[in-house]
Amino acid sequence: MIEVRHGRITLALHELRASTNGGRPLLHLHGLGLRSPTELPKDLAPWPGAVYALDFTGHGASTVPRSGGYTAETLIGDVDAALEYLDTNVTLIGRGLGAYIALLTAGVRSDVVRGAILCDGPGMGGGGPVPGTPTVVRVDASAPVPPDPFALAELSRDVRPPDYAVDFTRFAHANARSPVAVVARARPEWLQAVADEVGAVPMTLADALRAFAR
Repeated sequence: MIEVRHGRITLALHELRASTNGGRPLLHLHGLGLRSPTELPKDLAPWPGAVYALDFTGHGASTVPRSGGYTAETLIGDVDAALEYLDTNVTLIGRGLGAYIALLTAGVRSDVVRGAILCDGPGMGGGGPVPGTPTVVRVDASAPVPPDPFALAELSRDVRPPDYAVDFTRFAHANARSPVAVVARARPEWLQAVADEVGAVPMTLADALRAFAR
């Protein structure tokens, strides 16, 4: 396990497979409440380069902060820290919440992200396109064990308006080397809006891996 710093947070970056040919790395981003796989998933075996997986803040072996404060933008910072460590062009593959974070990161870091693959997984729907009834999140965080209950409560309520996601898709598409592949079959409103954009292409996971490996 590689330790990467994001502010006061220590993130766990796992190398699932080392590179054998110097190809571009693939960075796996897990779904809400999950953690990085301990072994290379079979569906990612065709990727020719190194494969890494990142535990988001409050998940897996990464630091659990005090009193929550989770947002999608916080997780973008997690991925950005991993990108800085890898220090090369990277393709992102996200599942569920990780797919949303992969899309946003592709928009803000199109200089190093060479493709974002959006797959099904927990947290895909989020809180919907509009704010819900205000609530006070009360969790027992006296002895937090990942996943942090604050992460589950706050990120599951995170508002994800379609036009916000679309803007990031356009940012990614502005750099022709940062396309977005929509693999997920479950498509909440934000993801359907993304799939309808010129910069996003619906395809299978196998086709996406082949396309971005070139």
